[in-house]
Amino acid sequence: MEQDRRNIDILCVGEVLIDFIGHQLEKEIRDTSDYHRYMGGSPANVAMNMAKLGLKTMMVASVGADGFGEYILESLKDGGVRVDHVAKLNQNNTSVIFVSKTVHTPDFIPYRDADLRIYQNQIPKELLRNTHIFHTTCFALSKNPAQKTILKKAEEAFQLGCQLSIDINYAKKIWDAQEKALDVIKAYCRFNPLVKISEDDMCRLFERKLPHEEIFTFFHSMGVDLVCLTLGRNGVKCSHRTNGVVQLPAVKVDKVLDATGAGDAFWSGFLWAYGKNRPIEKCLEIALHLAALKLQNVGRLPDNITVLSEIL
Repeated sequence: MEQDRRNIDILCVGEVLIDFIGHQLEKEIRDTSDYHRYMGGSPANVAMNMAKLGLKTMMVASVGADGFGEYILESLKDGGVRVDHVAKLNQNNTSVIFVSKTVHTPDFIPYRDADLRIYQNQIPKELLRNTHIFHTTCFALSKNPAQKTILKKAEEAFQLGCQLSIDINYAKKIWDAQEKALDVIKAYCRFNPLVKISEDDMCRLFERKLPHEEIFTFFHSMGVDLVCLTLGRNGVKCSHRTNGVVQLPAVKVDKVLDATGAGDAFWSGFLWAYGKNRPIEKCLEIALHLAALKLQNVGRLPDNITVLSEIL
């Protein structure tokens, strides 16, 4: 199918939930007494960010028929994200996560219910025919029925010519077993997604620090062409199976206010630029600037994103 017939720039499939982010910086959850409410979930963050960047964005997810679910639906719609395929479930509660506030990778405690109940009828084939990028996360793939649904629909999307994408945001506490996580990641990587990972993700997944080249080889051996490895304050390395490695330093941030969602901001910038056929180095530059912008804002990215006009 010709690309110009696809009218959904990105379809974000997976968790949308309520983040209660600690208000006290560098306090562990057990010592945090004050939390502020935000809409969260990595795919939802990417959807909101992409809509702010002017793309046609749709979310596939599930929320409870409760006050939190209403808040999420209103937030997505106000942010320009289509919610036609977000299910509102009467028998399940909207998922909630408590998150520590930190300049590093935050700790979290999840209370999951509705978010993992994504079913195949929420993603009809016609929707995939109209989609450029099909994006999901390791979090979304951690539990059934969402896991089976996403793997099945990822295969359909791949067959229909969609570009797949995944954030390998692995966390041991949301998976039944590490081996299962690896099997599911490998199953998804058969469809040659754009892969975003972090050093922290890989340390948690393999329970040791791997050389960067070993990380890239792990994914390339499964058929993945492009892998972006974020390195926190050290920037990013991006490996293409045939074109080699590009490395860029991080954008300097004088004061970090909130690290939650910085990886989502990075990947939003990358996918935005990639979808516009920018060179990989320019995709990374835009991604790093958006991540830096997020680090300077608590909650979501600001509505008036001007950083793109400054670097394009």
